[in-house]
Amino acid sequence: MEEGLKGKAELIHGGAVRLPEGLQLQGTYPQDGTMVFSFSGCRVKKSVSYKEGEFELRQSGRILSIWKDGSQIANGVKVLPTSFHCPDQAYFNLDPERDGRPCYYDSPVIPASKSLISVEDIMERLSTAMSRGKVKSVAFTSGICGDAGSTAERMADCVAAVREAFPKMTIGAEAYITEPSQIGMLREAGINEIRINTGCARRDIFEKLCPDADYELPFEMLKACTDYFKRGKMASTFFYGLGETDQDVDMMLERLSRMNVLPVLRMARTNGRDRELYEKCGIPMEQPSVLRSMFLAGLQKNAMARHGLNPERFHSMCFTCQCCDLVPFYDF
Repeated sequence: MEEGLKGKAELIHGGAVRLPEGLQLQGTYPQDGTMVFSFSGCRVKKSVSYKEGEFELRQSGRILSIWKDGSQIANGVKVLPTSFHCPDQAYFNLDPERDGRPCYYDSPVIPASKSLISVEDIMERLSTAMSRGKVKSVAFTSGICGDAGSTAERMADCVAAVREAFPKMTIGAEAYITEPSQIGMLREAGINEIRINTGCARRDIFEKLCPDADYELPFEMLKACTDYFKRGKMASTFFYGLGETDQDVDMMLERLSRMNVLPVLRMARTNGRDRELYEKCGIPMEQPSVLRSMFLAGLQKNAMARHGLNPERFHSMCFTCQCCDLVPFYDF
């Protein structure tokens, strides 16, 4: 498991995977130039290409392995089918301009589209996802379209449609919440689990990223969630690699876990438009080392264990996907 964890950490930190020519994998459905790789009890989703990549997928008979700079970092690799965005789960972004990137963008700091995907479109996509394979859960996220209230209403409409069509389906929602009534609306519509993101581990960094937002508001909304959800059915993502210390991260992990909220720890991306956003806000970007990511994941596991929280009991969104982060109790 330790070897698999280090291999996954290296893949999360690195670039694309180059595929061997003629690779054929029955039952695998690459989406948007990505694949989900599984090895040593870990999963990771990567961009793939037949032309170039920092990593190399090698095939020897039926055995797959992943290599970097002439060294093998993962063996016994399998490529997992994806339903919609991730294995066994249909994860939808209601914002069409950020469709396919649902893990990051429920923050008001990033402008959303002028209109959101319709309920009918969601149901059509869900039908397509279910035709690809087993869908065990459905999840929603969105940028802010108009205002937080109207965006939550649209999300609730989508949730209600899925709940009516699939009464036993696990449904999760990642939403930017500004009022407790929005939580109640989503719960009444049929969600089982909720994620309200806190952003980062330090107030001063948050205020650079979101100068017009209230740092304490997500914590207040997470506290309000306890009126609607059992412990361990609430989660919150925050990013590291933004100039915070390990102690800052540990304090944030403890704060969320003490609230019976599962902390989702995610490395800030240091390329593309994410980097442009952070630098525009005056945040110096320096990608954390693989060893730091593994160390912080250990702190994350310790914090959850201290408070009796286990992500294996959270059945939607990132914990059950396991593809983008080092996930305690799953990966190690």
